[in-house]
Amino acid sequence: MKKKIALITGGYSGEAVISYKSAITIENNVDKDKWDCYKIDINPNGWFYMGTEKAIVDKNDFSITLDGKKIVFDAVLVGLHGTPGEDGKLQGYFDCLNIPYTSCNAATSALTFNKRYTVAVAAFAGIDVAKSIHLFKKITVTPAAILKEIQLPVFVKPNNGGSSIGMSKVNKAEDLQVALDKAFKEDEQVLVEEFIKGREFTIGVFKSKGEVIALPITEVISKKEFFDFEAKYEGASEEITPAKIPSEITNRIQDAAKKAYTVFNCNGVVRIDFILNEANEKPYMLEINTVPGQSEASIVPQQVKAMGWSLKEFYSALIEECFI
Repeated sequence: MKKKIALITGGYSGEAVISYKSAITIENNVDKDKWDCYKIDINPNGWFYMGTEKAIVDKNDFSITLDGKKIVFDAVLVGLHGTPGEDGKLQGYFDCLNIPYTSCNAATSALTFNKRYTVAVAAFAGIDVAKSIHLFKKITVTPAAILKEIQLPVFVKPNNGGSSIGMSKVNKAEDLQVALDKAFKEDEQVLVEEFIKGREFTIGVFKSKGEVIALPITEVISKKEFFDFEAKYEGASEEITPAKIPSEITNRIQDAAKKAYTVFNCNGVVRIDFILNEANEKPYMLEINTVPGQSEASIVPQQVKAMGWSLKEFYSALIEECFI
């Protein structure tokens, strides 16, 4: 009998729009000969099965009832970006119910959702990161005080979240307060990070049959000043997969990515962003996305195809790995 897989999508943040796009790609590429896939929309109005008929999810055991028959799930395929699917909340819930899932565990998800704590742990493990300052909404810090600690230009971004929502690049001191206000509209915590000049790369990493596998690297060349929401999802960037770089640089980035995957005890597929510092040609880790986008415009599907796998093979590998 085929196992029943719940594909979760939606979310409680502005990233929900990306979750729904990812769910389309995932659902279209789940091997129906191996798995029975049920799309579950988790949003502020409730948790619902979105099929030929709509059913409310019973949160007591994460089940649904269709035609009078109760359906319980063997595993969860995580396609929900932002909270509560990327920050560990749902992972903790599924752990309590003993339901396996295709993402990092609750602790890793919570840690990596906090950009500042992520780079702190990475630096402790010997992975190169940019200098940064962690700010809290309730503790006022002036732009002048910030610029005594780090140098312009800087990136200002919400500390928790993704898809570059609320992010700004600041080149002039007089623009810093506006950028801080924009970021604080999205989060109670903000990260101010020194700009590193260099080429931007991103790489998917996943585990299959116990082996950590680095996907082909993508170079991101933004048509905007940086890789913001529009560049990521609305075509304002050029993405070159695989990146046209020497094998030595490829190895450095892939080794750093696999090290980060191991250090943070990741599971499922993650996407890790790097800047190749042009001063020393070392990859500096920017952040880890534990539920990377899977939409038509997303990078991980491009990398999977560049590796020579079909998306059907890829999602089957992720599902199979969560049962190990």
